[in-house]
Parts: sequence; C-alpha cells; structure tokens
Amino acid sequence: MTAEAQRLRALWQILLFTAGLLVLTWISAGSVYLVNKAREDSKWVIHTIEVENQVNALLLQVRRAESSARGYLLTLGPEFLSDHDAAVAAIPQALDKLTRQIGDNPAQRASIAKLREAVEARLEQFSREMDLVKRGEPDSAAALLRQAAASNSTNAIQEVATSMIAEEERLFSLRSANADRSQTLAASLTGIGSGLVVVLALLSIWLVRRSAGARDQAETRLRDANVNLEATVDERTADLREANDEIQRFAYIVSHDLRSPLVNIMGFTSELEELGKDIFGRIGSLTRVPADGPPLAPDTPGGIALEAQDVQLSQDFSEALGFIKSSIAKMDRLISAILNLTREGRREFQPVKIDTRELIETVVSTLAHQAAEAHAEIHVEPLPNIVSDRLALEQIFSNLIDNAIKYLKSGVPGEIRIRGRTKLGYAIFEISDNGRGIDPKDHQRIFELFRRAGTQDRPGQGIGLAHVRALVRRLGGTMSVSSELNTGSTFTITLPIAWNTGNRNRDR
Repeated sequence: MTAEAQRLRALWQILLFTAGLLVLTWISAGSVYLVNKAREDSKWVIHTIEVENQVNALLLQVRRAESSARGYLLTLGPEFLSDHDAAVAAIPQALDKLTRQIGDNPAQRASIAKLREAVEARLEQFSREMDLVKRGEPDSAAALLRQAAASNSTNAIQEVATSMIAEEERLFSLRSANADRSQTLAASLTGIGSGLVVVLALLSIWLVRRSAGARDQAETRLRDANVNLEATVDERTADLREANDEIQRFAYIVSHDLRSPLVNIMGFTSELEELGKDIFGRIGSLTRVPADGPPLAPDTPGGIALEAQDVQLSQDFSEALGFIKSSIAKMDRLISAILNLTREGRREFQPVKIDTRELIETVVSTLAHQAAEAHAEIHVEPLPNIVSDRLALEQIFSNLIDNAIKYLKSGVPGEIRIRGRTKLGYAIFEISDNGRGIDPKDHQRIFELFRRAGTQDRPGQGIGLAHVRALVRRLGGTMSVSSELNTGSTFTITLPIAWNTGNRNRDR
C-alpha cells in the first residue's frame, strides 16, 4: 500500500469516527430535547384535564348545595342540612383551587372572575334561605328559593363553567397535538439516528474488511518478498563469501609474490653496501696522502683517508642505504601482517565454552613484563562466561590490552581495568585505561586498515584494531570506543553469550 493510500485510509477513518460522534451527539441532544418537550406537553395535557375536573367538581358542589337545600326545606331533615352545610363549605375551597390552576391563562382568569361573582351571589342566597328556616319562616325561605331559581343565578354559574370547560377542551386538543408531535419527532429522530448509526456501522465494516483485505494482500506480498529476499540474501552472501575468499587468496598471492622481489632487493642492497665499500676504498687509494698526512676518519671505507668531498659522499651513500633497509624492513612487516590476516580469515571458528576470566588472566600473564616496564597495573573484575572461539578471543583481548599498555602516559602510573556484564543474551566487555586517549575525530579512523591516530611514537602497522573489529564481527558482536585526549580510553565489545557457527562465521 502506497503512502497516499494509507493517508486516504487514515483520513476516511477519522471522518467516519467524527461523523459517528456527531450523529451520536445529535441523536442524544435531540432525544433529550424532544423527551423533555414531550414530558412538558404531557404535563400541560394533564393540567388541562385537572382544570376540567376541578370545574366539574365546583359545579357538583353547587348542585349538591341546591338539592340539599330543597330537601331540607321540604322535609326539615337534619341530614339534608348537614349535607348542605358541607357542600357550601367545600364550594370556596374548590373555587380557590380552580383559580390557582387557571392562573397561566388570561382568558380563563376573566372567566374565573365572573364565575366567582356568580358563585358568591348564590352562596349569599343559600345563607338567607337557611337563616329564614332557622327563624321558623320556611314559607319565606321557599319563596326566596323560587326567586333565586327565577333569577337564573345557577344558570349563570353553569354558563361560565361551560365556557371555561370549552376553553380547556380547546387547549386539550392543542396540547395533545403538541404532545403527539413531540413523541412522533422523538421516535423519528431515534429511527433516523439508528439508521445513520447502522449505515456508519456498515460503512465501517466495509472499510475494515477492505483494510483487512489490503493487509492480507500486503502480508502476502511481504511473504513473497521475504522469500525472494532470503533467496537474494543467500545468493548475495554466497557471492560475498566467494569474493571474500577470492580477495584473501589474492592478498595471499600478492603478499607472497611481493616477498620474492623484496628478498632480492634486500640481497642487492647488501651487495650494494659491500660494493660501496670497495668503491670508496678505490677512491681513497687513488688519493695521494703524504706520510705525515691527516689521520684516517673512523668511518673511512677500507681504512683509506678520503678527501672532504668524498667523506660527505660516503656518508650520504650510507644514509641512503640505511633508509632503503628500514623501508624494506617495514614492508616486510606489512607483508607478514597481511599474510597473517589472510591465514586468520581462512580459519573456521569453533565455538567452545570459555571461562573468560581465566582466558584474560592468561593473556595478562603473557603481558606482565610489558606492564611492569610501563609501571601499569591490570585489574580483572568478575566476567561472564561465554561460548565462542577461544583463539579469536585471545587475539582480541591480547591486542586491546597490549594497546592499553603501549599508549599509557609517560611518567604516570598506568591503570588498566577489564570488566564485564550481561544484557539480553549478550556479554558486554569493557577494557579501560588512563592513557593518552584518542581524539573523537579519530574514533573511526583507528579501526581502518593501515590507519593510525595521534603521535606515531610507538611501533605498529595500523592493523591490530582493524583485525580485532573483523574478529568481533565474525563472532556476531560489535565494538566501539569512548575516549577523549588525555583522559584515557574505553573499548567496549559486545558478544553473544552463546555463539554458534550459524550466527556469523564469516566477516561480511
């Protein structure tokens, strides 16, 4: 999958997540609003019903008071009187409750004022009627009852109550419609939201399946690529090994063939040196030296005195031969080192269990004379045991400890410390000293073949550390250095605790 496709997929995933979050937020907010609105509308519907019931309850009490008053006038029965008194007492309470209930409606407030006026007038008539009966004038009370009926006070109450009920019926229809609409909207919103959620879920499933398919295809391509890569790596590894073997053979042949002309040069240099003695001897014999002439120079060839210009010529000749001999000796050492490297490169490593401390103490004992001459102390701390090639480890630690002794500061007691630890299946060894140190810009240079850093006042060909790093790599490890000028150096070597020939048997 390309980077652009991955970017688009990530963008779609973000958009889907955002859309789903917005839909859920919208559904939640809309549902809460509509549920609250439906609850509010339902409350008003119930309120309308309560107002209607209260109006009917008031009318019922008025009718109860009238019927009980008639029954009392006709029979003078005390039960009718008590029923009448109870109805009259309940009428003001019912009227006050109705007044509170319709306080939100201006039209009903005007109607309740008319109703209160009519009800209070009728209650006053009831009071006069009962007073007349109590004074023993039932006929006058009956006449007053007939007069109240003729004045339509009860009808006035009924008309106002009917108009109020009609208003509440209108409000009931309106509020019921609002409640139904709110519930319908809530149900619709829930349905639409659920549908959107389902659509988003289906779209997400489609994208997930598409991503899974793309991932499976990528894994298939990756497996194929890994198979091809392994084959390519094996092929390249074989090529590298063959090339490495060829380079080693070439280095061996070149080094071996260089040795023959170098031997000839060394031989002819020796002959040239002898020939120079003869030449300058003949030159001296040709000069006429009186009996009382100057004494012979100590370096005069053949014991024959030479003139001043001939003496200088003889010295230049000897100096040139000295330079040739030293260069030949250096080249011979380099050829020997190259031959040793090629022989070491052809050697197969053999993993064995090694007591690392015992191995390093053996190496230290072989270098004890050099350490004593340099006034250096070597401290070997507890070290982890590993499985590796013994000869390679001896060469690695011998070279590093020898370098630590060789590059100590003059006039300063040397201190060399070897310590180790384990971490994640690897053994980490550190060889530190308090020597002259290495400039950070030369940290990589010192591992290059025939390259050296710092003042060249110690013998060497610049091969040791390159050879050490090659051995460490063949053992499946790594090597690094930490150092500053005049502060000492620490070489760190990381090696597998349990190395085998399958890890890395060739320096690649």
